[in-house]
Amino acid sequence: MAARLLHSHGQSTAAGASNNLHPNSTSQNNNSNSSPASVTSSSNNTYLMAASPRRKVVESYKPTIITTVGARPATLVNASVTYVGNDQIYAFGGFDQYTDEVYNHVLKLNLQTRQWSLVDNYGDIPGVRMGHTANLWQGNKLLVYGGENEHRTYLSDVIIFDLQTAHWTQPEIQTRPGVRDPPRGRARHAAVIHDDKLYILGGMGHDNYVLDDICYLDLKTWTWSRTWRFVHRFDHTAWIWGGRIWAFGGLGEEMERTSEIWWLDLRGSPAFESPMTYGTNDRRVVSSGHSRYGFDRAVQPASATTGYTANSSSLTTGPFSIRDRNNAPVAPGAISSLKFISSPNLPTQSLGTHFHVYSSGCLLDFVTPASVMTQETSLTALDLETLRWQKLAEGKDLFNQAYRWHYCAMNEDGTQAWLLGCPAESAAPAAAEEYLSDVLPIDLRKLGLLGNSLTDESRPHQSKMPTSDSVAKSHLSSIGADLARTFDQAPETGSGTDFVITAELDDEDGTDVGLPGVLDGPPPLSKPIHVHRLILQARWPHFARLYNSQMLEFHTKKMHIPEPYHAVRAFLYYLYTDSIAPSEAGPTLEDVAGMLVMSNIYDMPRLRLLCVNRLGKELDVEHAAIVWEKAGTASEEWLKRSAASFCMRHWGRVVRTQGFKTLSQRNLIELCEEIDTEGRVVTGEELERVGGLGGTPYGQSGSGLGARKRKSSVGLTSVVGEETETEADEEGMDVS
Repeated sequence: MAARLLHSHGQSTAAGASNNLHPNSTSQNNNSNSSPASVTSSSNNTYLMAASPRRKVVESYKPTIITTVGARPATLVNASVTYVGNDQIYAFGGFDQYTDEVYNHVLKLNLQTRQWSLVDNYGDIPGVRMGHTANLWQGNKLLVYGGENEHRTYLSDVIIFDLQTAHWTQPEIQTRPGVRDPPRGRARHAAVIHDDKLYILGGMGHDNYVLDDICYLDLKTWTWSRTWRFVHRFDHTAWIWGGRIWAFGGLGEEMERTSEIWWLDLRGSPAFESPMTYGTNDRRVVSSGHSRYGFDRAVQPASATTGYTANSSSLTTGPFSIRDRNNAPVAPGAISSLKFISSPNLPTQSLGTHFHVYSSGCLLDFVTPASVMTQETSLTALDLETLRWQKLAEGKDLFNQAYRWHYCAMNEDGTQAWLLGCPAESAAPAAAEEYLSDVLPIDLRKLGLLGNSLTDESRPHQSKMPTSDSVAKSHLSSIGADLARTFDQAPETGSGTDFVITAELDDEDGTDVGLPGVLDGPPPLSKPIHVHRLILQARWPHFARLYNSQMLEFHTKKMHIPEPYHAVRAFLYYLYTDSIAPSEAGPTLEDVAGMLVMSNIYDMPRLRLLCVNRLGKELDVEHAAIVWEKAGTASEEWLKRSAASFCMRHWGRVVRTQGFKTLSQRNLIELCEEIDTEGRVVTGEELERVGGLGGTPYGQSGSGLGARKRKSSVGLTSVVGEETETEADEEGMDVS
């Protein structure tokens, strides 16, 4: 179906209508987005233009690899790679696997010019290091912590690099009462900044000891907290969301990659100095991506060819002795963990090269091709509210199999990611200087993610605004809850509504628009929706252009939108509440699908992102065919492919839904053609035999599958829970 543009009285367009139209003019405005169309009159003096020509269909999103020039870094292992804004990525330190050198170089990649350059830096230049972390702080500084030097000495120092002056400084760490020592030196740990605190989790310490501690550095007073026990991890990722600090991935004491996720509740614990600041919305920087390489062999001292001298004044190692792990208390606050056993979308951590980053209330797992063997690649997301995995994209749509990716950087809002690597055939000593020669930019918004800012705004319970005095309980913010009470209330009720909107009748409204004679006259209108002109002018750019041009609607105070009534009503309700969240009064999934089409018609990118995000997360059997159809109408290729894939996986159920039965013949044929040309229909028994329904194949042990096991948290006794049929969890999770 073609996306349609509404025109009223021959002038206003859905997107980009001219603002200098002559009042009451009936001539068609000539522009590239519209074409002349005939006017159809209805009995209530509201005019409707015919549909515009079909929009150009958006092709499937495929990121394009960027080849860089300039001083491209050599084969760096365990360097820090950080996006710092302004289309710039900074790389610091790392180990050259071909020359056995450890560096303290600072390199900058300008994504606009695609050029690497070596940064001249000054001040208290730190010594060489690898396995450290570098976090963007205050928007113009890199906060570097820890790592190990060329002598395999584990560091515990803090150094700051000013991005504007290229100057290094080392803050003076203050002594805090009750805290005798700084944290132990470490490398390949995780670090995250939140509420002016630098949190440090785990890492590898002296004698290859896997650390299990957590502590923080107060960036206002430059004092370390005491150390608590949390979870043994290194090469993992940490982030803060929902008042909790989370850790995922990496390796544990058994030196095996894990799919466990751990989290520690920070809220309200006096040990963390102060309660969580209300309204911070977890908009924090995730630690920079780690290299895919381990580091297990001895390292030779760095040669003078680096051009830099290690500054011994910045060398802080922390205590060398291994403390008894029981000396440190368990971290305050609730500690929980969850182990994923099985899921159709669960990425296997032992295969491929993984990059874990946080964005939009989700943990993202980029599964890229490994250096030796190829396997299934993908981009998957773990929704932190539901703890469900969802596949956002197949690897073949994102990652070229001829390239190997070694670092991942992300912007602060979580809308853009950059993978850094090189062609697979160039990973050899002869071409070492081109190791980080290529960049793969990925726009995550095209894959259904909102970004951190919009995600926070769309979570009403995180709003900074207090609950409305007139509405005691509501999922909306105060002004949205108040305005919602006046929506679609007749003027005689005292609501102040002064404008009427009609739409097309839905099938359930009781009118069969297909009866003979019905279409001979004007199309039947839905019941009126009473709204406030001022709100529509402020929130709906198309309406503001139409009204300011004094079109016919300006005089009649009426408007007709040729879209289904419930979708139009949900759209107008969004203009009042700024929310499409599921609730008793909120829009259904079918309404959201209709709103997606309207966001395309009226060029409302924020609403479009909200709709794509919710439809992608809540896609189910009943609405899969509807979402597929509407996504095609709105030219949302990612959502259309996701819905088509869902329909193929659950075909037997989808074809029995009302949504599937309402598809036109043309759409039915197009949906059927989504299947692979060699595809065939198999029975549920065949799928179950090969594990295609998410369980284990016949004849294999289902150890832990389908059951929930309670595993001890730190210091607690293990208890095996009973299997519950009512809470059969298709993800197959161990819960602590």
